[in-house]
Amino acid sequence: MLRERIEAKWIDAFAETFRLCEVKPGEVCAILSETQSRQVNVELAELALQRMGAEVFHVVLPSPRQTAPAPVRSTGASDAIRGLEPVISALGASGFVADCTVEGLLHAKELPAILKGGARVLMISNEHPELLERLVPTPELEAKVKTGIRMLRDAKLMRVTSAAGTDLTVDVEKAPAGGGWGFSKRASTITHWPGGLCLCFPAPGCVNGTVVMNTGDVNLTFKRYVDRPIRLTIENDYITDISGDGVDAALFDSYIAAWGDREAYAVSHVGWGMNPAARWDSLTAYDRSQVNGTELRAFAGNFLYSTGANEVAGRHTLGHFDLPMRGHTISLDGTVVVENGVLQGDLA
Repeated sequence: MLRERIEAKWIDAFAETFRLCEVKPGEVCAILSETQSRQVNVELAELALQRMGAEVFHVVLPSPRQTAPAPVRSTGASDAIRGLEPVISALGASGFVADCTVEGLLHAKELPAILKGGARVLMISNEHPELLERLVPTPELEAKVKTGIRMLRDAKLMRVTSAAGTDLTVDVEKAPAGGGWGFSKRASTITHWPGGLCLCFPAPGCVNGTVVMNTGDVNLTFKRYVDRPIRLTIENDYITDISGDGVDAALFDSYIAAWGDREAYAVSHVGWGMNPAARWDSLTAYDRSQVNGTELRAFAGNFLYSTGANEVAGRHTLGHFDLPMRGHTISLDGTVVVENGVLQGDLA
């Protein structure tokens, strides 16, 4: 059983990642957390930043009351700040923010105001530090992810197929593309650790076809490997049919319906994993309380289909699924970038 305590090697891992973010001696750095944050990561962030000579302060917020109709998991949209202007101002005025909130600031409504202040934000995923240690980012990953982002930005049509039955088309011509490699040096940016992902947010009415989650694919909201296939029919962005034998399809159907919100059925983002150090099988090695699942979004060659909020399409909801799948082929304007789950060409 893994313990959550301070280890010198974990301070090293945090300091190595912060150095990639170009944290400098004397730089003012904020550590944002909440009362339900993984405290060991908060402490490791503090010790690493102090070791580097940064000027460190904490912002600690009460974890908000649960108001959603179903458990909220892995949304990347923390509501811990609750619009508090003094908090936003303090974070935005910092050079660097280590984000240790439970859900993270990636899609938080306060993020634009924080970034406008010039801060660069590293969202430290709510993982056990052993996992973070194993997935310290590398400069080599940055170059690969940037290549994939350029490919997405230049493309007009994404097509995704699999032997299990996926056949999906995505008009990506007007879809903002992005990604992350686990660190950022530029002011007014956010990234997340672990990193290694290329994705885009499709505009309204751009996603159609069928997605089949096969045995061994992952429902990250549930932190569960699919045991029996789930078939999703998608029409103009929205899941219109969920079918499959067994509990996996039933759980999917029950959770997504619990929100009572049509937008929970819509596509949020699509993309693929880029991190060769991330492992598809890692959920088997950790208790559910020890992982947030970011590693499985990033394992190299996965096809990531996500449902829920999509600001580009003007859709907002807390209902969210992240669904990384193996064995898919992804092409951009006819050029294969992932073949049967293996990165191709300049991405390999």
